[in-house]
Amino acid sequence: MAAQCCCCKAPGAEAAPARPPPEPPPALDVASASSAQLFRLRHLQLGLELRPEARELAGCLVLELCALRPAPRALVLDAHPALRLHSAAFRRAPAAAAAEPPCAFAFAAAGPGPAPPPPLPAFPGAPGAEPACCPLAFRVDPFTDYGSSLTVTLPPELQAHQPFQVILRYTSTDAPAIWWLDPELTYGNAKPFVFTQGHSVCNRSFFPCFDTPAVKCTYSAVVKAPSGVQVLMSATQSTYVEEEGVYRFHMEHPVPAYLVALVAGDLQPADIGPRSRVWAEPCLLPTATSKLSGAVEQWLSAAERLYGPYLWGRYDIVFLPPSFPIVAMENPCLTFIISSILESDEFLVIDVIHEVAHSWFGNAVTNATWEEMWLSEGLATYAQRRITTETYGAAFTCLETAFRLDALHRQMKLLGEDSPVSKLQVKLEPGVNPSHLMNLFTYEKGYCFVYYLSQLCGDPQRFDDFLRAYVEKYKFTSVVAQDLLDSFLSFFPELKEQSVDCRAGLEFERWLNATGPPLAEPDLSQGSSLTRPVEALFQLWTAEPLDQAAASASAIDISKWKTFQTALFLDRLLDGSPLPQEVVMSLSKCYSSLLDSMNAEIRIRWLQIVVRNDYYPDLHRVRRFLESQMSRMYTIPLYEDLCTGALKSFALEVFYQTQGRLHPNLRRTIQQILCQGLGPSAEPSVEQASAGADSEVDADTPALLLGDEAPSSAISLRDVNVSA
Repeated sequence: MAAQCCCCKAPGAEAAPARPPPEPPPALDVASASSAQLFRLRHLQLGLELRPEARELAGCLVLELCALRPAPRALVLDAHPALRLHSAAFRRAPAAAAAEPPCAFAFAAAGPGPAPPPPLPAFPGAPGAEPACCPLAFRVDPFTDYGSSLTVTLPPELQAHQPFQVILRYTSTDAPAIWWLDPELTYGNAKPFVFTQGHSVCNRSFFPCFDTPAVKCTYSAVVKAPSGVQVLMSATQSTYVEEEGVYRFHMEHPVPAYLVALVAGDLQPADIGPRSRVWAEPCLLPTATSKLSGAVEQWLSAAERLYGPYLWGRYDIVFLPPSFPIVAMENPCLTFIISSILESDEFLVIDVIHEVAHSWFGNAVTNATWEEMWLSEGLATYAQRRITTETYGAAFTCLETAFRLDALHRQMKLLGEDSPVSKLQVKLEPGVNPSHLMNLFTYEKGYCFVYYLSQLCGDPQRFDDFLRAYVEKYKFTSVVAQDLLDSFLSFFPELKEQSVDCRAGLEFERWLNATGPPLAEPDLSQGSSLTRPVEALFQLWTAEPLDQAAASASAIDISKWKTFQTALFLDRLLDGSPLPQEVVMSLSKCYSSLLDSMNAEIRIRWLQIVVRNDYYPDLHRVRRFLESQMSRMYTIPLYEDLCTGALKSFALEVFYQTQGRLHPNLRRTIQQILCQGLGPSAEPSVEQASAGADSEVDADTPALLLGDEAPSSAISLRDVNVSA
C-alpha cells in the first residue's frame, strides 16, 4: 500500500469550480471493466518511448478527469496482462491550466475544442518525469482473456466535477495492440517497423484507458523513437522537435480509445491532394502516389457535398506491410491500409472510400457499444456507396453491392438463418471478445436497413440531408440505435405519422433483433449491364453439353471485365465446388494462364477453386502464390481450404518453406489450422508447443472465424469485408 502525502488532503480544501452541464452516463459496455460511468475524461496525455530491440513500449500516461459524483473510492481502467504498471500518482489539475502559456513546442489551437494541454511529463526513466504529486495504491485483477481491470485508489474527499489528474507509468511487452516487425518483414528490409491496431478492444494493451466506444476525449502525445524512424499518429497536428529528438502530436477532437493509433518505420510522404498525402516505404511510394493522386480529394469533396464539412483537417493514408491484420482501419486523419491491396485497383478504391466515409460515420458519430457496430459499419457502407455513385456511377456501385450481398448470403448459408450473430443488435455475452462480432451482417445487413430507411423517405437527396443533420447533431459523441431512429422520425414527421416503424414484417425492432437475412434488399437493376454478363457466363459453365458450353464461354473476353465482375464469377464457381473434374479441366484450359496474370483478389479465388477441386495440375500456382504472400487476407483462406481436403500434406510442405517470412502472429494462426485433426505428435512446427490454440494475440485480433467454428466450416476471409 503506497503512503499518502499531504497533498492528497488538498482536493477538499478548495471550493469546487462551477459545475458543467450534466452529462448522461456512458452506455453499459460488458466488454469494459472500467468505471467510465463515474467520471468525465477530459483529456489524456501520452509520453511514449519505442524500444524495438526489446519489442517494448515504455509509457507515461496522464489522465485528466472529473468525478461525476463526490468522493469516488477508486478509478477502474481497462488494462491487459501485457502492461506492467510501475507507479500511479495523483495531482490536482492546476487551477489556471487553461491560462498557462503554451510550451515552446505546443500546438496552435485549430478550430473549436479544448486548448492544447501543458507539456507532458518527461519520458519514462528520465529525471524529473513525475510532476508534484502523491502516490496512489493500485491493483490489477483478471477480467477476460482479452484484458484486465486496473483499480487505482483515489484520495478521500474528492469533490464532484473538480478536475484532477492520474499519472501512470508502465511498460508494454507482447501487447496484442502493438505489432513489432523485424526489418525482413518490411518491403525495404532496412529498418524495424511498428504499428498499433486498437479495434475493437486491443488498445487496453497499448495504454490503460476507458476502452469503450462510449467514452471520447482529446489526446496529445510525445513519442521518442530510434534515429531515422518516422513516427505518425492519428492526430490533427504533428511536429518533429529536432533538438529534443521527439515527435509531438495533438488530437483536438474527442475520439474513443480504439482510434488512438501509432505507426513508426521507414516511411516517406508524398502529397496527393491539397489536404492529403500518402506515407509508404520508399519502394512503394511511387505506386501508392500514382494510384491515389487526385482521387482522395475527389472522394472527400463528394462526401462533403453529401454529408457536410470534413471535420478532421487532413486525410492522410499510410500503407503498412503485409503483416497488418486487416485490410484497412479508419484512424482519424491517418487511415491505415495494407499495402497488399495496391495491386487490386477496384478493391483499393472501395476500401479507401469506405474509410473516408468513416470520417462521418464511426469517427465523428460512434456506436456507444460494440453490440451495435452496424451504426458505424452499416452507415459507412451506405455512405461509401453514395460516394461511389456520385463519382463512378450507379452501375459500378450496384456491381460492388451485388458482390458483397452475394458474400452475405454465402455467409448466411454457412452459419444458418438462426445464428445470433446475424442480428444487428447482437447480444455480447460477458467474456466474449467484441471482435468476434465483426462479420458481414454488421456491414451488409446494416447497409440494407439504412438503404430501406432511405427508400421510406422516397428521395436519396432528402436522406442525405437527414444524415448531414444527424452528423451535425451527434458529432464527437457516441450514440445508440434509438438515437438514429428517433432522429429519422423527427426529421420526417410525415413518416412518423404513417407509423413506418411498425409496418408489418418490416418493423424497425425486427430489423434490429431478428436473425437471418435482411428484411429487404436494394434494387440493383442499374448494375445489370455489369452483372448480367457474369450470370450468363456462369450459366454457360453449368450447362450441358460441356463442349458446347466451353466453346461459347471461351468467346467471352473476361480480360476486359472489371475486377468485381471476375471476382463475382469466380465466387459463383466456388459456391458450386466441388465441380465435375472435366469442368475444372476446361476452366483451367480457358482461364488459368489469364487469371494468373491478374491481381491477387482474382488469383486467390481461382486458386481456391483449384484447391477445393483437388486439381493437381495447377497446384504449382498455389505454391508460387503462397511463397509470394505474407498477409492474412491472401494466406489464411488457402490454408483453410488446403486443410479441409486431401491436400494437408501439401500445405505442411509449403508452410515449412515459407514460415520464416511470416509474422509470428500469422504463423501461429496457420499452425492452428494445420494442427486441426493432427495427433499430438504430429505438430507442424516446434513453435506450436509454445503457441497454443488460445494464443492471446489471436484472441485479440479480428476473428477469422465466427465463434469457435472449426476450419472445416470456416467462413473464409474472402467472404468478410475486413476493412474496419
